[in-house]
Amino acid sequence: MYSDYWQLNSAPFENNVDTRFYFESESHHASLLKLRYMIENDKGAGLIVGGTGIGKTFVLNVLAESLEGAFGPFVHLVFPQMTPGELLAYLAAELGAREETLRRDTAGLDRTIRTIQQQIQQYNTQGRHPVLLVDEAHMIEDQTTFQALRLLMNFQPIGLKFSLIFSGQTELLSRIRRIPQLEERLGVKCILRPMPYEETLGYIAHRIRMAGVSRALFTPDSLESIFELSGGIPRQVNRLCDLALLVGLADNSEQVTADQVEAVSEELTALIVE
Repeated sequence: MYSDYWQLNSAPFENNVDTRFYFESESHHASLLKLRYMIENDKGAGLIVGGTGIGKTFVLNVLAESLEGAFGPFVHLVFPQMTPGELLAYLAAELGAREETLRRDTAGLDRTIRTIQQQIQQYNTQGRHPVLLVDEAHMIEDQTTFQALRLLMNFQPIGLKFSLIFSGQTELLSRIRRIPQLEERLGVKCILRPMPYEETLGYIAHRIRMAGVSRALFTPDSLESIFELSGGIPRQVNRLCDLALLVGLADNSEQVTADQVEAVSEELTALIVE
């Protein structure tokens, strides 16, 4: 809506996973390197945690895009509250198993695991390395689900190449610690942290630049306000910047001001309270 006014070729602050807008903060860069190392060196499983809106899913999408080719398919599991049988059946289906070969009851769990093993073996013979991404894993309440996923790691000692990544909020760390057999299989652990001030400024400038504009659309004072109000959390930065650009359009401003950012923040806070 405001793109023409600010001479942007796209909306720079959409809360989506368009990897063109990926900004390598120190925390995100380190996590991406560790996860790549884990997959490329067949280190088993990995863990990435962080607060809401910190960019976990974004990192996983960048990871998948950067490893396209020999690695994959990347099976993105976003329904972690399924039963163990349902989860494994879903995974087998995503890996290409025929639905009639799958069983979701307890008696069929072993058969489903064998089916997954066969599918992974097929990919390996093609020179490919499947990766399972379990997003929102902190929502898994049934420990037997974690145990079922742990069983998949038994494929590695028999020579199969397969990686598993758990992603979730920070409480996921304590949940996995309760399952030592799973925790000891984690090759890497990554913790995403909010961006400090300078990185927040770099993040904003990068996204505007990727949308086709190199000039500063925000005053220095407004950037300070964005950092203070967002805490350096990417999703919050995006919300503030997006609405502030809209207010700047409405006010016919040359740049977004601190007052406009603070007005946007007050509106967002009021919506949450209501």
